[in-house]
Amino acid sequence: MESVVLQGIAFLLAAVLAPTLFKRLGFGTAVGYLFAGVLIGPSGLRIFDDAESVMDVAQLGVVLLLFVIGLDTRLSRLVAMRRDILLLGNGQVWITAVVLAAIAYAFGLNVSAAIVVGFAFALSGTAIALQLLDERGDMSRPYGQRGFAVLLTQDLLTVPMLALIPIFLIGTGAASRTGSAIGDTALALAVIGGIVLVGRYLIDYLFRILATAGAREVMTSAALLVVVSAALAASYAGLSMALGAFLAGVMLAGSSYRHQLQADVEPFRGLLLALFFMSIGMLIDVIEVWLHAGLIGLMLVTYLLLKISLAALLARFAGSTWADALRFGLLLSAAGEFSFVLVPLIAGQNLIDAQTTNMLIAIAALSMVVTPPLAVFGERLLKRLTRPEKAPEEDFSAVNGSALIVGFGRFGQIASQLLLAEGIDATLIDAKPERIRAAARFGFKVYYGQGTNLDMLRAAGAEQARLILVCVDDPDESLAICRMIRGAFPNVKLHARAYDRAHAIALTNAGVDYQIRETFESAIVAGRTMLETLGVPSERARQTERDVRHRDLERLELQRLQGIDAGSDFLHQNALQPEPLKQPDHEAQSLNAEADEILHQESQQGTAS
Repeated sequence: MESVVLQGIAFLLAAVLAPTLFKRLGFGTAVGYLFAGVLIGPSGLRIFDDAESVMDVAQLGVVLLLFVIGLDTRLSRLVAMRRDILLLGNGQVWITAVVLAAIAYAFGLNVSAAIVVGFAFALSGTAIALQLLDERGDMSRPYGQRGFAVLLTQDLLTVPMLALIPIFLIGTGAASRTGSAIGDTALALAVIGGIVLVGRYLIDYLFRILATAGAREVMTSAALLVVVSAALAASYAGLSMALGAFLAGVMLAGSSYRHQLQADVEPFRGLLLALFFMSIGMLIDVIEVWLHAGLIGLMLVTYLLLKISLAALLARFAGSTWADALRFGLLLSAAGEFSFVLVPLIAGQNLIDAQTTNMLIAIAALSMVVTPPLAVFGERLLKRLTRPEKAPEEDFSAVNGSALIVGFGRFGQIASQLLLAEGIDATLIDAKPERIRAAARFGFKVYYGQGTNLDMLRAAGAEQARLILVCVDDPDESLAICRMIRGAFPNVKLHARAYDRAHAIALTNAGVDYQIRETFESAIVAGRTMLETLGVPSERARQTERDVRHRDLERLELQRLQGIDAGSDFLHQNALQPEPLKQPDHEAQSLNAEADEILHQESQQGTAS
């Protein structure tokens, strides 16, 4: 009992300290977990002696990770990724597998063992790659989406590969469930269909029944039951457990209980994923690595260079930029978790000796260790090598607009539509080349220019313009532009977008003729609509809106004159409020009672349904 408690404390201590330290060093949390595994594993303090048994439990971390990703992945997204899945994913796996198998054969492995080793090391570490994307927030970027599509393809390809393994390893019976490759494939397809049907038609109904119990632990238990059941069903059919969990998540992506499910499994996912990374670290035999450091290092560098190069070239061929292609290659450089299953399998058939087995496992584990820092280094290198995009040179000779809009973001785009609808010529200026190109695709002529450049503003017709609207994103830059315009062109009408109350006051003090807070109007309209929905008569709601607007203007002017910090407005709002809304008490009571009655009726209807 004491040993179990000691192991638990060691795991939790490592899970707290290691990721924090390595995150600060810039290597990411995954590397911290891997080194923590080396420290507390058989090659370190020996707190954990059996790394393989730890990994059996830790695999659930990857399972839960794929389930959570599945919850955020709708079928429409999978359809959109079909090109990357069919072409890029298959190309990466099979081309890499052939190259690695040829190298393994050249080093003395027989054909069967070389093919299995080539396929095993062609796959990538799902947990490592997804952790990198999650930490960077790059899952939605083009290279992140393609990387995810390839990882999903790799999980799908384990189905035919597991069915074909008995052919390569004759007499082992490994991975066969029905005794034939056709039977194994049929069983796998049947299980996939079962997971899809149950997830689509039964699980949501089950959670609806369980939710009536009102017990949080019941929902948590049910969520874990769904994930583990789908994973075990997939495993029984010879599929990846992670693939089964992912399919279950996809089927529940449209469920009303999706967010509750994600919240329930998230704590377990985090801890078990940490345990998985630690178990990888425990598999590294430090003594074996030390004794054959030169050979293992050479093989590791060769493996990473080949895998990164092939993946990057394929991504570039598929249309990625060179920068994204390199990110894609680095993302997929680590060996996959599948290698820790297949290498011992062929070793058990005496197709490779113990020393080769240890070296292959060490290379697979070390590739997972070095991939996160390698990705960090690659990102820093790309930032140094990538030159800033050269700004286009604009010709303002044809400009004759009576209005000038500085900043063509979301705010400027909407404001300009009203001018264009009335046929008013407006000169549009923005400092982001990618935004200018995007606007051109929709027929907008946007000129490149920095709003803080007075010569550029003159060239754009600021002296002849009747009105200038400043709506850049940065409040400090916006204020600087407005001050410069007011000083250089004192007669022009100057309007500006304000970020908040403090910015609005600063703009007013800078001489802006009109300013509007970017969220004020939408919030006012939302509040009025809420009143009307709650039963307040429309005219009364509009009167309340006018009163709130008037009160806000008075409060804003009072703050400006007294120099009060607008950021603390919420704390002293009532103190600055000129007067309450003028409304007889009996009318207020009547309106409140009417609104309460409507809410009560809607609540009763919701309960009955």
